[in-house]
Amino acid sequence: MGSGGYDLAVGVQYLNLNGSAPRCEHVDSLVPVTPLAATCRECQARGLGWLRLLVCLACGWVACSDDSPQHHALAHYEETDHPLAAELGSGQDHRWCYVHQRDV
Repeated sequence: MGSGGYDLAVGVQYLNLNGSAPRCEHVDSLVPVTPLAATCRECQARGLGWLRLLVCLACGWVACSDDSPQHHALAHYEETDHPLAAELGSGQDHRWCYVHQRDV
């Protein structure tokens, strides 16, 4: 029995006792980055549009979001393993972790 009289599942050490998501350690390595563009260069070169733009928080690369048709931000993650991205120009502290597949 775990604390509070509840059974804790074996191998689920990443969960807090209150059931909330684990803390994302990728946030610990963040340093300020400057966006390298104001558009998704790949979409722009092909004459395509996008819904939202994301900036990579590791290198500043700007690409269209995963809800855009071309998914260039996801492609950047798959090529580089840079885990975190944020919406460009949103002014919010919204960040997406590709490794954990959730907002952090």
